[in-house]
Amino acid sequence: MIQKTFTLLLIFTLSIFANVTVGAKQTAKYFPLLKGKRVALIVNQSSLIDGEHLVDRLLREQINVVKIFAPEHGFRGTADAGQHIKSNLDAQTGLPIVSLYGKHKKPTKRDLKDVDILVFDIQDVGVRFYTYLSTLHYIMEAGAEQHKPVIVLDRPNPNGDRIDGEVLNLKYKSFVGMHPVPILYGMTIGEYAKMINGQGWLKGHKKADLTVIPLANYTHNTPYSLPVKPSPNLPNDLSIYLYPSLAFFEGTVFSVGRGTTKQFQLYGDPHYKKHNFSFTPISREGARYPKHKGKKCYGVDLSSEPIISGAGINLKYLIDAYRNYPYKKRFFLKNHFIDKLSGSSRLRKQILAGKSAKSIKNSWQKGLKKFKVIREKYLIYK
Repeated sequence: MIQKTFTLLLIFTLSIFANVTVGAKQTAKYFPLLKGKRVALIVNQSSLIDGEHLVDRLLREQINVVKIFAPEHGFRGTADAGQHIKSNLDAQTGLPIVSLYGKHKKPTKRDLKDVDILVFDIQDVGVRFYTYLSTLHYIMEAGAEQHKPVIVLDRPNPNGDRIDGEVLNLKYKSFVGMHPVPILYGMTIGEYAKMINGQGWLKGHKKADLTVIPLANYTHNTPYSLPVKPSPNLPNDLSIYLYPSLAFFEGTVFSVGRGTTKQFQLYGDPHYKKHNFSFTPISREGARYPKHKGKKCYGVDLSSEPIISGAGINLKYLIDAYRNYPYKKRFFLKNHFIDKLSGSSRLRKQILAGKSAKSIKNSWQKGLKKFKVIREKYLIYK
């Protein structure tokens, strides 16, 4: 009976997944907006229509694509996190690729002088410090300033039923967090674009001429497994699920598995010898210089953890690691990068003070309540 129930649930889940139609696939809704226009695309390896890249599809349809803007990790999505990408030409199409990472995060007037319209189609994972949100912000801001319309082709949020984390204090605004939202915000990239516009978060409170091409057959509770890795170090559904909980370790001496085949599914450090499990980061695509490269790290393997629908951020990993680490004064990086990730200095100070996970999460609730009211105004999928 249990097996039969599981099988029926699996069939139902897969049927829902199969019926979700991404914005890019709904070509009848946006191709007419591109005809006769000089089009710039903001895309990466996730920008697919039934396995075909959006660039190739538009060119095949005789749409005048004039350039590609590439976010962090590059157009093909293989560069390391934080690696500066050079602007160049796409070998397959000959189109110019302009990097929007490093010092050049926002298209300039010169970048857009031969462009009539901007099309953004990048898979998000629903986590504030995932930098594609910041790229979206700068695209909308440049579009508003240079009077170029922006089309966002919506895609599902694999963490769409999760809202949790401290709301960002704007004193800690950075490229890994630009807006006063929690770490998990439960919105698609299209809904988020509407919120950026509606809340006046663009420079000078300008508003982009924004069009969102929505998803079909989608709600925030619809399970969705991404067909392509959204970035090099999020290889599967579990890594995407654990990412908002484990990314805090990027602000500590601990590794989160960059340089292994289980990125964001384990954590450890050479001095964390409480555990028998070990791993050794090595140079790999997307992680040429991983933390603790070539050193045996002891820690925790989470690769068998269940994915729980609607679950919030799990602070147990970070709290246990700190409490059991022998060199506590060295645990947090001196640059306090964790403050940018968490949204303020509170989490770091709460961990140092020995606060419990429950106490820390209680401190988020006032901000979360206010955010949910704002979020509601911009939802496309109820």
